[in-house]
Amino acid sequence: MTNDLIAKAAMDRRLAEIITPVIEDMGFELVRLRLMSGKTDTLQIMAERPEGGIEVDDCARISTAVSAVLDVEDPIMDQYMLEVSSPGIDRPLTRLKDFETFEGYEAKIETTELIDGRRRFKGVLAGVEGDEVLINIDQNGEEVTVGLNFDWLSDAKLVLTDDLIKEMLKARKADGTLNEDAFDEIETESGSQED
Repeated sequence: MTNDLIAKAAMDRRLAEIITPVIEDMGFELVRLRLMSGKTDTLQIMAERPEGGIEVDDCARISTAVSAVLDVEDPIMDQYMLEVSSPGIDRPLTRLKDFETFEGYEAKIETTELIDGRRRFKGVLAGVEGDEVLINIDQNGEEVTVGLNFDWLSDAKLVLTDDLIKEMLKARKADGTLNEDAFDEIETESGSQED
């Protein structure tokens, strides 16, 4: 079963149940799914390979496969646009393993309830312990490690930093997938929004 960070609303979860097997059969993982309402609804799907990374061609293949399944199941009443993308550099962290993978990087985490009088935490990810996400935060000029139960999280994403960009570029060069054009496209597509 998907947790709320991958698919939040009841409709999103219903769609995730339909779409997850399709994506997994193709060798990918669902990172996040949101059905966003607007003039035309947009179904936004973020996916990647289990080891990370996804190409533009892969997104197109997933889009075709998902469209075919949704046409049959027909869960969305209104007209909608389908958007399949990579999680981007300042990616959402939606699975416990994401917090392990990106240990040492800066992240913003929000919780559903107040924890020690706050809901927002910004700091450096310090890995995972059981079902707790560890984050090093600055408390009155001192660095303290806070453990947040994964079930308490309502939102979490990496913060776009120079280190993170350098690391992503290095990883892409190493696995031979660095294509400057695609990188520009991904960068503008995911654009960093400061809340």
